[in-house]
Amino acid sequence: MKRVLALALVAVLAGACAAPRPAPVVDRLPSQAPPATVAQAPRPPQPPSPPAEKPIPTHTVKRGETLVGIALQYGQDYRELAAWNNITNPNALSVGQVLVVAAPAGARPLAATVATPLASSGPPIEARPLANTPNAKVEPRGLKVPYSDRAYGQMSAPESGAAPATAPDAPAPPVVLPPPAPEPEKPAGTDREDIDWMWPAKGKVLAPFSELNKGTDIAGRKGAPVVAAAGGKVIYAGDGVRGYGKLVIIKHNNTWVSAYAHNDKLLVEDRQEVRKGQKIAEMGQSDSDQVKLHFELRREGRPVDPAKLLPPM
Repeated sequence: MKRVLALALVAVLAGACAAPRPAPVVDRLPSQAPPATVAQAPRPPQPPSPPAEKPIPTHTVKRGETLVGIALQYGQDYRELAAWNNITNPNALSVGQVLVVAAPAGARPLAATVATPLASSGPPIEARPLANTPNAKVEPRGLKVPYSDRAYGQMSAPESGAAPATAPDAPAPPVVLPPPAPEPEKPAGTDREDIDWMWPAKGKVLAPFSELNKGTDIAGRKGAPVVAAAGGKVIYAGDGVRGYGKLVIIKHNNTWVSAYAHNDKLLVEDRQEVRKGQKIAEMGQSDSDQVKLHFELRREGRPVDPAKLLPPM
């Protein structure tokens, strides 16, 4: 009996294995295409950023400083310094006051400020050539005729082809030309960096250039001539700078100024043009313990050793 059950179980299992299996399901849908990439247009080149403006240098007024002395430190004309800072009284400075020591943007040089003549009232009239009038109409002279109906009709009828009567042209107004623009004043000296310097006085060098002295001291006798070391314009002549005595400052260009201190007598005035070798003062000992000339050269306000620029004595 057990053998029969075993055979029946084997038969059932064999039938189950012979049954057909279902076919696997495969997805035959078309694959989706990858999204198309949109070509990005190249970005236009960005304009270069403008260079940053340099800050305008300033100076804080200390006790005992004068406008002339500050201008000498930066190689400027004290009048321009006053104009840039809206100073009406150069002698009234306050301790702690901040001054602009370089030309602000748009500032005009002091030498270029020229008063222009007052123009005539009303806008200037443009000069135009007069029109040629060879066919100008000439009025006939009056003619007396005996009165009659026929004569009256002929005089009343308009002439064939005659132009209508027009009012006479008004006289042309007088032509007023604008005044000529003033020529800008030429800068003093030269704009070249390599100025042809000369010694401002003859004598022994008492003290060479140093950070403390800021120039060269030249010995001499009282009344000895002091000459301009190069051509330029006097931007100061006076005794308003403490420690310099009677002082002359010459501006040679936008880079260089020279200073001549401790003079006994000044022979030039403010705003005066001087040439190289011209006598500008007489040596003395104003605000000094002995007769000497203190000579300074400043490039953009910074002291420079004159011995490096002057020819051999």
